[in-house]
Amino acid sequence: MPLANIKETMTTNEIQNEIIEEFSEFDDWMDRYQMLIDLGNELSPLPDEYKTEQNLIDGCQSRVWLHCENRNGILRFQAESDALIVKGIIALLIRVVDNQKADDILDTKLYFIERIGLTEHLSPTRSNGLLSMIRQIHAYALLYKSR
Repeated sequence: MPLANIKETMTTNEIQNEIIEEFSEFDDWMDRYQMLIDLGNELSPLPDEYKTEQNLIDGCQSRVWLHCENRNGILRFQAESDALIVKGIIALLIRVVDNQKADDILDTKLYFIERIGLTEHLSPTRSNGLLSMIRQIHAYALLYKSR
């Protein structure tokens, strides 16, 4: 098989750098918010069977569901939110951590959040929600690391 046909999984840092590059194309934060909304709209809908109380993230003003499965040591994430910008934020987080090993997720510093200016452009309630989403991702990684 030619090497070009082998799809190599990107590292979390490579994905974060790609996100930073994509967001650097926009100077105006209204354009960046629109990009977040677009990313959220591209997120595959979460099957109803995963929209459970157990998958609902505490600490988010909006409703955000996060589901994780361990497939042979690789964590696969799915999520959905009822708020457009929040759905875009969770889509970005999933983009970084999906299809990664638990240890890699736990070792990753999510520097893209600050580098794209997201931290300074979120309301306090959305910032709290972002932290809750990150905590839940880490909780899943810790759970599956111990198995």
